[in-house]
Amino acid sequence: MIETNHFDVIVIGGSYAGLSASMALGRSLRSVLIIDSGKPCNRTAPHSHNFITQDGETPAAIAQKAKDQVLVYPSIQFVADTVQSAQKEGNLFRIKTEANVEFTATKLLFATGIRDLMPDLPGFADCWGISILHCPYCHGYEVNGTALGILGNGEMGFEFAKLISQWTPHLTLFTNGPSTLSAEQTQKLLQHHIAIIEDEFDHLEQTDGKLEQVIFKNGSKQAVSAIFARVPFQQHCTIPQELGCELTENGYLKIDHFNQTTVAGVYAAGDNTSPMRAVSEATAAGTKAGASINKELIQDSF
Repeated sequence: MIETNHFDVIVIGGSYAGLSASMALGRSLRSVLIIDSGKPCNRTAPHSHNFITQDGETPAAIAQKAKDQVLVYPSIQFVADTVQSAQKEGNLFRIKTEANVEFTATKLLFATGIRDLMPDLPGFADCWGISILHCPYCHGYEVNGTALGILGNGEMGFEFAKLISQWTPHLTLFTNGPSTLSAEQTQKLLQHHIAIIEDEFDHLEQTDGKLEQVIFKNGSKQAVSAIFARVPFQQHCTIPQELGCELTENGYLKIDHFNQTTVAGVYAAGDNTSPMRAVSEATAAGTKAGASINKELIQDSF
């Protein structure tokens, strides 16, 4: 049960960045309310990697352990809810939740992540985070040496194929339509034994998210164990924009070195601010944001 409606800081988003920031704030004796909808972006990923002390653990287990440790601090409270609106009133921010409860805070931190937008390709969404992957540093080791694919074209496809070639000698670039590679790029990929297939995808055959083969519109097939792809995204929460926070040209919340957005008193951390989508990155960003918010609260009142 929430014992008060006013806090030093309201943290919107209770995954890695939000929990990490909350711990820094709780250890600074700040009153903190974490509001979380329970829909982390990596919820489909079976395991988390490339994070020392947690390598191979499930994302949910890491988040639960973090939550348990954070809530040991008596000044931190947690509510499972979704923020519907936020507005600035003088020196305070007032937020309203889906449960029709209002809270106020001196500072806001948005650790709300992003929402990946799946292409209209049967089987793709079923495999996302399991065998259709975005980050080789998170997932490349587990599929190294196997038949891998890149779904991409042009400059992005070339650079992504070049990167993933470190993990396997059995690599195919699927352009899913006519190639837009330059002649030089095409030659370079072929020199490194990276196949290029321009046939259009029809669907992906998979079982429980584990990719088996690509089926093309011309009826041909190709077996692959995983595909690396980059998909478009949108901000999971648009409330920062409604408050006036600016986005970068790539669609991330614009922040300064101290994680403050372009609106005074509003901070952001995690995947909503950076393309470096890793648990370790989000955790570090949260710690930095929490410390920065505490410093500004001191500055405001000293």
